[in-house]
Amino acid sequence: MRAVRVTELARPSGIVVADVPEPEPGDGVLIEVAAAGICFPDLLMSQGKYQVQPDPPFTLGLEAAGRVLRAPAGSTLQPGDRVAAFTFGAFGERLLVPEESTFLLPDELSDGQGAGLVLNYQTAYFGLRLRGGVEAGETVLVHGAAGGVGTAAVQVARGLGAHVIGVVSTAEKAEIAQRAGAHDVVLTENWSAEVRRSTGGRGVDVVYDPVGGERTSESLRVLAQQGRLIVIGFADGTIPSLALNRVLLRNVSVIGAAWGHYVNTRPEVFRSIGTALAHMAREGVVAPLIGQTYPMENVAEGLAALDDRRALGKLILQIGSG
Repeated sequence: MRAVRVTELARPSGIVVADVPEPEPGDGVLIEVAAAGICFPDLLMSQGKYQVQPDPPFTLGLEAAGRVLRAPAGSTLQPGDRVAAFTFGAFGERLLVPEESTFLLPDELSDGQGAGLVLNYQTAYFGLRLRGGVEAGETVLVHGAAGGVGTAAVQVARGLGAHVIGVVSTAEKAEIAQRAGAHDVVLTENWSAEVRRSTGGRGVDVVYDPVGGERTSESLRVLAQQGRLIVIGFADGTIPSLALNRVLLRNVSVIGAAWGHYVNTRPEVFRSIGTALAHMAREGVVAPLIGQTYPMENVAEGLAALDDRRALGKLILQIGSG
């Protein structure tokens, strides 16, 4: 079978499509992969910068969607079921994964959207609901609201009944954030002043921050009393230092949301979040916006788009014919 392999930590020359052995028979679920999501950890892994780093050569990818070919005895899955999966080595034509690392996909989503429902949407639900406790009627601000991470957070926040403000850098990205479902969109220039004005000076209940850098400190200033700053990551490349006196005096909270580490030790949470997301998809609230789809041979182009922050919506790798 074919797979995307990292032969050396040098992009694009170190990334090739090669023939690899079929997955060995085991107790897991065998999946015929139709599509895979291209995500930021893939970029880091191809550069040797991810927190978990296999030695080359290895198969890239963490997110996949496809159909079950074989399930173990006693499984809740059946051959033909459409599933999403979270696993290392997802950029291959077939995968063998533990059942707890899968969840059923609703008919309302394509295979590409199903692949896009894994890291970004799971992280959004984990951060906003399980860690941030977002309730209906609250106001949620999402940084980077036009990318795969941001559009997921916009839709999940709406699914939780929140009013959503998206922060983006360009008019083109503003259109994407609006398509995702943001009620209001502001540009990064003078964004905090715009947010204060649009909220009548009250501020927002929750900030969802995958960007980091200087923006994080300013995010504390736009939180309403008892607001929550949810730290997702540092796409800006800078890990900020926070003035904790503002946390104290404004009665606000800074909350970390490291979804990957959490679900690795509690796999049942992955499936329960997947069930919640599938429900939102059936209601028409969650539908990943696909920015661009690449054939396997062009995966390096997708990684470059992430690296250069040119990606709009979710980037997908087409693997099978589904």
